[in-house]
Amino acid sequence: MHKLWASTYKEFLLLVRDFGGLAILFLMPLLLVITITLVQNDTFKTLKEAKIPILLVDNDGGAVSKTIQDNLRSSSLFKVELQPTESSVRELVRTGKYQLGIAVPENLSRDLNLKVADNVAGIIERFGGSEDRIPSVKSKLEPKEIRLYFDPATPFSFRNSVKNGIDQMVSKIETRTIYQAFQEELTDDPSEAIFDTEPFLVFKEITPSRGGKEIIPNATQHNIPAWSLFAIFFIILPLSINMVKEKNQGTFVRLRTHPVSYATFLGGKTIVFLGVALVQFALMLLVGIYLFPLIDLPKLEISRKLPLLFLVAFFAGLAAVGLGLLLGSIAKTQEQSAPFGATFVVILAALGGVWVPVFAMPDFMQVLSKISPMNWGLNAFYDVFLRNVGILELLPEIGLLLLFFVLTTGVAIFYNERENAV
Repeated sequence: MHKLWASTYKEFLLLVRDFGGLAILFLMPLLLVITITLVQNDTFKTLKEAKIPILLVDNDGGAVSKTIQDNLRSSSLFKVELQPTESSVRELVRTGKYQLGIAVPENLSRDLNLKVADNVAGIIERFGGSEDRIPSVKSKLEPKEIRLYFDPATPFSFRNSVKNGIDQMVSKIETRTIYQAFQEELTDDPSEAIFDTEPFLVFKEITPSRGGKEIIPNATQHNIPAWSLFAIFFIILPLSINMVKEKNQGTFVRLRTHPVSYATFLGGKTIVFLGVALVQFALMLLVGIYLFPLIDLPKLEISRKLPLLFLVAFFAGLAAVGLGLLLGSIAKTQEQSAPFGATFVVILAALGGVWVPVFAMPDFMQVLSKISPMNWGLNAFYDVFLRNVGILELLPEIGLLLLFFVLTTGVAIFYNERENAV
């Protein structure tokens, strides 16, 4: 026990004497999470509060195009600017001055009314016929195209949401036109409503809750766990560089002359850098709770979750330390450990869903993400932050993180014993 304490104290002194490195170790993750949250939160507010200017060419000039205009203008997302020609819209969108342009085709209102009138007349004409003699009503009019022009830099998620929104809008217009045509055929009083045109199917979003309390996820609750985990795993860089430096400076050779096992040597580093990871996580939580509200970001809510959060952070820190010990044991030079460690952490973050949600990845990458310890840690953090789970539901994730630490540390010890066997 005394040897482990001595090893831990030695690591602690090495860490605190490098004040610049210590400041970077704690301040850079805080700046990262603040910057990322500000960017994502302001993007969300921009889409929610600020209107995006879009271009509209009305080649129709009828009731349908007017309804489209009214719906777009009443939307909280768009600010409609009319353009005289489709070519001007195409050029303005192509050069990136506008993200979206919409061209309404000629005679859209007239042809839609004609199509509906033909269908309604055909149905009423055949209403009294026997079922086996009723032919299908086929319109002779060609389908109309509402052309959408997108800036090439526009994300596909935005394109799909706009296309779905306009498709729903046009479907409502067609449905309303059909009801009106039937009403005109069946009654002489246009003010008499004989159809209930209100939607029968509606959508209601239900937020999963526990104990009757719902938590609405926001940018803070998504970013604090994700980037805290990223910061925790980034400690493999100073840890592995520290180990390589000791080997190159001869410190490790001198340590081998003492009756101290390699496991004890690694144990001291584990304790110190695990403490660093927990301090990093605590600072992240403090920033989310106290600083974020001061800079107009959503406050981090952690009511009755603190023990489970630190439990996940503890095992995530163990996994990160284990990876750092393995890298420091294998690497021969700092030029090997530093670039590889930084790149490998980024790869693990990408696989784990820190940058892109796992469900949005290709099938092969979704399977591959399950081997990333960052994926296990991120799922555990989300379970606590957003899904309100208990400790039993966390056991699979924290069990995998513990197993990862045991395996990486075991491999590091085995590799060292083999390399230094006499």
